[in-house]
Amino acid sequence: MVSTQKDPVLAVLSLSGGNDGIHTVIPYSDPLYRDFRPTLSVPEDQVLKLNDEVGLNPSMGPLKKFWDEGKLAVFLGIGYPNPSYSHFRSMDIWHTCEPDKVGTEGWLGKVLADLDPNKENVLTGVNFGRGLPRAMAKDGVPVASVGNLETYGLLSGIHGEERNDALDVFGRMYAPAIGTGYAMDYIRSTGTDALKGADILATAPHMYTSNVEYSNTMVGQYMKNIAQTHLADFGTRVLYTTSPYNGFDTHAAEASAHSALWSDVSDTVETFFADLRDHGKAENTLLFLFSEFGRRIFDNGSGTDHGAASVAFAVGDKVKGGVYGVYPSMERSDHIEGGNLAPTMDFRQVYATIVEDWFGQDSVPVIGGNFGKIPFL
Repeated sequence: MVSTQKDPVLAVLSLSGGNDGIHTVIPYSDPLYRDFRPTLSVPEDQVLKLNDEVGLNPSMGPLKKFWDEGKLAVFLGIGYPNPSYSHFRSMDIWHTCEPDKVGTEGWLGKVLADLDPNKENVLTGVNFGRGLPRAMAKDGVPVASVGNLETYGLLSGIHGEERNDALDVFGRMYAPAIGTGYAMDYIRSTGTDALKGADILATAPHMYTSNVEYSNTMVGQYMKNIAQTHLADFGTRVLYTTSPYNGFDTHAAEASAHSALWSDVSDTVETFFADLRDHGKAENTLLFLFSEFGRRIFDNGSGTDHGAASVAFAVGDKVKGGVYGVYPSMERSDHIEGGNLAPTMDFRQVYATIVEDWFGQDSVPVIGGNFGKIPFL
């Protein structure tokens, strides 16, 4: 399948560490909010109000502009049944849609396999950051993972037979552990895809001009890389990145740390879409922001501990802006695990909407069942 410049593109920004949903989308009209958050509660006159019940943290001014334009969807109470409070397990559940067992295939890996079943484009999916998020992992699906687009390359400067010799070396290295024939075929196939992807991606920065300036933070630079890749028209359909490892794990000093994090993310989202709009490439781009879980209802004096239900966002020109879902009850009788918001929206509902209404695919095999969609597109 050869993609076109108008095909829908998904960008994902994972907020690593467990974003405090209560401090992000603030239930300012609920008196229990201030009772349970004596240290962290935000004065009502500082909340960026979305309606009569909830509003954004004051550090999220740039995102509020998207709300005012009708291009920001806010998902309340997002999570899954029987929540895990482990960063690794919870993120794995979000990545594989497997809350009851350890999954081996990522939901976006399945999307990519359907978008490019014959592997005609080695850059249909690209991740920016260390390693490969399990969300994009699926056997037979090539995904480029880039640490720094400006210096990206694999076996740079090596061509022809030298490259083949290098791949043979890799194959022989791993052959004793996983079987000679399989190792050689697998290493050569994935290595060749990686080499092709490196060669193509390395041209993106040289093709890029812009009137905007991204922040020098990791989030800013990776989102710049996403824009560079999208604007280069490589046919990339899924672009993924993650905020600095566990940055949103705000057990202490949350008031300042959380504000700084969301100020960076909000400014970067504004810069990103300004960049795309300047190039006429915003209309077919959807940005999804999520975190692996929320935080406890009660503050611990200066921060919050691992929790359950949280919030997520979708931004884009094709987004039907609004608040979706119901804010979980803060009544003590409704708490789970002695101090947690109970999820009121399954994250797979949002995924189902993206898979079906954005990519035009059947969501059932991707997310493992039938889940009601959220009408935000």
